[in-house]
Amino acid sequence: MAGPLRRLNPFRKDRRRWGRRHNPDGTMSLVDHLFELRYRLGVAMTAVVVGAVFGIWWFAHPVFGLPPLSEILMGPYCALPVEQRLSPNGRCQLLQTEPFEIFMLTLKVGMAVGALVFSPVWLYQLWAFITPGLYDKERKFARTFVFFASILFAAGAVLAYFVLPEALTFMAGFGGDAFFTALTGGKYINFMLLLLVIFGVSFELPLILVMLNLAGIVSYAKIKSWWRGLVFALFVFAAVATPGQDPFSMLALAAALCLLFLVAALICRANDKRREKKLAAQGLIGVGLDEASPIDYRPSDIDTTPSKLSQTDDVT
Repeated sequence: MAGPLRRLNPFRKDRRRWGRRHNPDGTMSLVDHLFELRYRLGVAMTAVVVGAVFGIWWFAHPVFGLPPLSEILMGPYCALPVEQRLSPNGRCQLLQTEPFEIFMLTLKVGMAVGALVFSPVWLYQLWAFITPGLYDKERKFARTFVFFASILFAAGAVLAYFVLPEALTFMAGFGGDAFFTALTGGKYINFMLLLLVIFGVSFELPLILVMLNLAGIVSYAKIKSWWRGLVFALFVFAAVATPGQDPFSMLALAAALCLLFLVAALICRANDKRREKKLAAQGLIGVGLDEASPIDYRPSDIDTTPSKLSQTDDVT
């Protein structure tokens, strides 16, 4: 690659001269930061594209002993009673009402799977770009946040997947015997992905509460006084956030969030007790913001007595 195109290559070898590790003080100019950002984005996008190819292949073929991704996504729809869905010859199929609808749907699912499966790669690139500007304590908090955020998001998505069949059964049963459910592939997959994302993101809210407590912004006493309002707000949030507006997904999300917020409140309580013990050991309990600290900051006396020189001391 030569000429102007060579400047656009994010993987060229001479990027190493812009790295932090080659600077004695670890500093970088604005141009160096832009080159570093370009490299990180290039690696992250390459990982997502490779993951998308993997997701597109998995959509129609079994991988590592797992069924095709299309069968996994169709599971909640196929769980509907046969009389409530369009089932030619007893098979479970979705409708295609537009040209290339399934093709575009496969690309969308493949990109989503690629971003999910290769998330450690692009998250590491993001982390590698941000972490040099953080203190050690901030890096520790960030690593803890990313670890638990990933677990909570996955737990929320799994809960949404198991709630979806009940939600579809409830919504498809309104018409009785006069109607059957004939969903298009695009609308069904979009609805499913939206539900998975909403549940996953909602599960991050208790973690944010814990991080605010660790930062000293919200105390356990305030959380305890807000508890009734928080429960009411969680149910209202679940009713508004769930796309299907069915009681099953709403109650499942609200109950899960109440349980997670209870765990978060207990963690905040333990953290406040630990902080109080630390302040008590320093004698700072009960000291107001406008009061002087009881710590004695006066310098200690310095011994100015000259030391005696021994015979081995060199005084020249």
